Amino acid sequence: MFDNPVDLMEKIRLGEDTFLELKEVRFAGNRVTSPHRDSLANELAAFANSHGGVCVLGVDDSREVLGVALDRLDVLEDFVRELCVSSVTPALAPIIERLRLPSSTGEMLPVIKIDVPRSLFIHKSPGGYLHRIGSAKREMAPDYLARMFQQRSQARIIRFDEQFVPGSTLDDLQTELCQRFASPRVNDSREVLLDKLAMARLDTDGVLRPTVAGVLMASQDPRRWLPNAFIQAVAYRGTEVMPQGDLAYQIDAQDISGPLDQQVLAACQFVKKNMRVAASKSEGRHDLAQFDLTALFEALVNAVAHRDYAIHGAKIRLRLFSDRLELYSPGSIPNTMTVDSLPYRQAARNEEITSLLAKCGVPDQDRGFSGRGAMMDKRGEGVQIILDNSERLAGVRPSYRLVDESELLLVIPAALLT
Repeated sequence: MFDNPVDLMEKIRLGEDTFLELKEVRFAGNRVTSPHRDSLANELAAFANSHGGVCVLGVDDSREVLGVALDRLDVLEDFVRELCVSSVTPALAPIIERLRLPSSTGEMLPVIKIDVPRSLFIHKSPGGYLHRIGSAKREMAPDYLARMFQQRSQARIIRFDEQFVPGSTLDDLQTELCQRFASPRVNDSREVLLDKLAMARLDTDGVLRPTVAGVLMASQDPRRWLPNAFIQAVAYRGTEVMPQGDLAYQIDAQDISGPLDQQVLAACQFVKKNMRVAASKSEGRHDLAQFDLTALFEALVNAVAHRDYAIHGAKIRLRLFSDRLELYSPGSIPNTMTVDSLPYRQAARNEEITSLLAKCGVPDQDRGFSGRGAMMDKRGEGVQIILDNSERLAGVRPSYRLVDESELLLVIPAALLT
């Protein structure tokens, strides 16, 4: 917003409004005394909760460019970055830019520009849940806040995975990752293809931007916009999680990120690498594994496809123990489904993600995990495969249960190996 100094100066001359906040900066020694950290956190969170905006540090309320001493820019930037993380929940990730603006005497003085995009989430700052009305910030009334949470959740008419991602551009989507969804018989432009696939949509200013589904399937690091979009995988030596810091009981650990299909395959490799395998000679030598890899593949595909990406800070957790595998997926069960009805009914929280996964091919070298050519089978047989294949191998049926109505837990018993 206001991407060049000329536009920014023109905006400053007009004064503060819905999209602009000006702040004089003062120091006491090496400490920022003005603006107050809580006050600035409130301003930035209010921008994120509204339509986005720019805060310029080094310009006072009278629109005079006062600047910031060159040797204090590092201190000021650290101050801003730290309060965005520690004083705002969920944390903000604004664009912080150093530039020079002309004072009333024509001298070019350093300032810091903080560009805050409209957020996918509702942010709480020291002043509560605030939004921007003109040049002022106001606490949201309870009914307004409830409406905001609904609008930015999967319950809205435009589902969460269809929403555009503020601050992203089409250049953030990798061409080769997008083209794998294109039909060879249709010669669409990149923009038309992304729009058809719901991987991009127009923002409130008419700019085509990637959607949540787009960045999850076609960017190398979705965590840049959705910090929770990864699988945390841990393999333990025994049957319980030991006290924190006791690493002797941890065999392996990995944070698995990247496009969702790559996350699934990497998590399968993680389990394959860390599970036990025994050799049987009863009917000719063959390997007996603790877990059925096809069932594991189906479980992981379901997790990345159906989890709730609107829950900030909640990631998929895969825990591998000596006697079982646990897979935690953020979010309750969608619509009117229950744990008992999972094998028999279908409901998609993220319709665009599931559609893309159904179009996404499985590399030849990984076909052993799935036995099919696409990541997702739309016939809805995944849960039944998980239950039947795992019970056939281990003699015990896997179980699903809801944890605190906010997380779905799948427990797959390990086969007993002698």
